[in-house]
Amino acid sequence: MTEVTGQAVGGQPETAEVKPPPERLYGRQRGHPLRPRQERLLDETLPRLRFSLEKAGNPAAVFGQEPEQIWLEVGFGGGEHVLAQTQAHPQVGYIASEVFHNGLCSLLTKLVPVGQEATAPVPDRLRLWDDDARLVLKALPEASLDRLFLMFPDPWPKARHAKRRFMHPQNVALVARALKPGAVWRVASDDPTYQAWVGEVMAQQDWFDAPAPVTERPEGWFPTRYEAKAIAAGRQPLYWTFTRR
Repeated sequence: MTEVTGQAVGGQPETAEVKPPPERLYGRQRGHPLRPRQERLLDETLPRLRFSLEKAGNPAAVFGQEPEQIWLEVGFGGGEHVLAQTQAHPQVGYIASEVFHNGLCSLLTKLVPVGQEATAPVPDRLRLWDDDARLVLKALPEASLDRLFLMFPDPWPKARHAKRRFMHPQNVALVARALKPGAVWRVASDDPTYQAWVGEVMAQQDWFDAPAPVTERPEGWFPTRYEAKAIAAGRQPLYWTFTRR
């Protein structure tokens, strides 16, 4: 694997001037109109899998079977990474966060058969969160997560939108609070602006060991549709592994 060093956008760091993150980081929650099957998935299946903030003080209790570890994925897109991780690590309690309805439906479609949206069994150790992931991070006890994923997040490429990026100094503090010592935070991005931004933000924090990213997907990381699109378009993804001190 090839390591690369992060460089600031335009040669100058921007993080010192970034505004506090807004009340929510995302825009609209729905793209094209949903089909009847998708509406049923949101109305009948999602509530049976939704993560309970009321039980977040004891996160192991939100799962049907008590997990060995608890992982959180922020912004799972179409859900292929969620499925791959949960299938490879069935002993893990997995909290998957995504606000966009089309992405939620993409994952839910793979979990229950047509016509059984309200009745088919759902995974015991998977819980979904359809609102801002920061609400989960704030509700969890300190040092309760064993791993966190931020895979190809929305880059919000314009400088004035930097405050909406999940990779934000205040959000790094939230992540650090929730992760156990020695826990891993995986980040991947194909956007050059966001890649530089990750380097800037992580260079100004003291919670994580933050080695340079690599240019090849490491072993144990699973592909996503966004990664495939990036590579097909000629963009170079970078992959970071940050370890909580």
